[in-house]
Amino acid sequence: MKRLLNFNEHLASLWHLLKWTLLVLPVAVLSGSASALFLWALDCVTHLRWQHAWLLFLLPVAGFLVGWLYHLIGQRAEAGSNLIMEEIHEPGGGVPGRMAPLVLIGTLITHLFGGSAGREGTAVQMGGSLAGVYGRLCGVATESKRVLLMAGIAAGFGSVFGTPLTGAIFAMEVLVIGRMQYDALIPVLVASIVGDLVCSAWGIHHAIYHIDFTGSSTGHGLLEGALLAKVVIAAMLFGIVSQAFAELTHALKREFARFIAYPPLRPVAGGLLVIGLVYLVGTRDYLGIGVASPEPGAVTILSAFNVGGAHSWSWLWKLVFTAVTLAAGFKGGEVTPLFFIGAALGNTLALLLGAPVDLFAGLGFIAVFAGATNTPLACTVMGIELFGAQNTVYFAVACFIAYLFSGHSGIYSAQRTGVPKKATALPTGRPKPPPSL
Repeated sequence: MKRLLNFNEHLASLWHLLKWTLLVLPVAVLSGSASALFLWALDCVTHLRWQHAWLLFLLPVAGFLVGWLYHLIGQRAEAGSNLIMEEIHEPGGGVPGRMAPLVLIGTLITHLFGGSAGREGTAVQMGGSLAGVYGRLCGVATESKRVLLMAGIAAGFGSVFGTPLTGAIFAMEVLVIGRMQYDALIPVLVASIVGDLVCSAWGIHHAIYHIDFTGSSTGHGLLEGALLAKVVIAAMLFGIVSQAFAELTHALKREFARFIAYPPLRPVAGGLLVIGLVYLVGTRDYLGIGVASPEPGAVTILSAFNVGGAHSWSWLWKLVFTAVTLAAGFKGGEVTPLFFIGAALGNTLALLLGAPVDLFAGLGFIAVFAGATNTPLACTVMGIELFGAQNTVYFAVACFIAYLFSGHSGIYSAQRTGVPKKATALPTGRPKPPPSL
């Protein structure tokens, strides 16, 4: 009979906990500080753009500068988040240290002049780059470098959004569709929590979102059943829209490369298209980060949580603006624009379905992101961290169904498929163990 207490095993677990905590602390501190610097600078350049509307007309010039910088010295850093993921899958040349300053500068230029982009890609790339440099300086083994890169992703994501649990789960879930990377459980958790604490310690505050809907006091009655059915319908559309965003962005990127051979000129063309879109739509609501705006009545992520806070096609316009910006070669992330797209779509669907606007804006916020990144668990937890736990079941239903309906495409081309989303046949006999990575 085995002993109930195996002291050697517990001592080994304690050593694992202490070793990885000490090993990832520098990565977490560096990533959290980098996110704080980035968020502070992003706020500065966004306010500058608000104050000087003419900056938009320099977007093509800014695009050339970003494209030229990456063409001149970017090299492998041009692959961005996908390079980090590839290095985790199959360690090779490593993540270059220049990725962090390049993506920071490139993203700030994009936002200063009005490109529609986000911030998650920047934070993840800075975290991964800093983790890569740290791993090389410390001379850690190849397998440990892989885990350090995952810790960098977790610290960057958790700190830039103020969602430490989401950051940890995202780093394990995003690499392979249908399979979690539990070998990095402790490092990513420590890195994400500490990174978020460090970012907050620098005085950075994140946007606060509210969902006032708390359901009916009648328990699981007819009202909740009807609402759940509406959530399922909306979630299907959230998944389809997330797939459309990913595939449109990839398709436009191929077309830019096909018709414009010299890479620095691609963002020039993209900048001209964005300016044209502004005049076509007649508003600047779809430029920049999209969280808030100084203009009364503007469509933003925050406004989408209110009745009348988004137009029927706001989600589509933000999708087009962002796909053009990122496909052309401007820098930034996709996630915050996905929040905008989802919240605006949720606002529209709530009015069509007769559902609570704030709840459906929140569901779209996390579910479109879940479908585009294939990370339903992380996004469910994000809903809890950002909006509270009172609507957890609706969060999970929206994210899981959006994940199912988004297909196997996603915004990260380096993401691999471990377990298909839909079984091709019912299992017979004893189930086979999943193949090892």
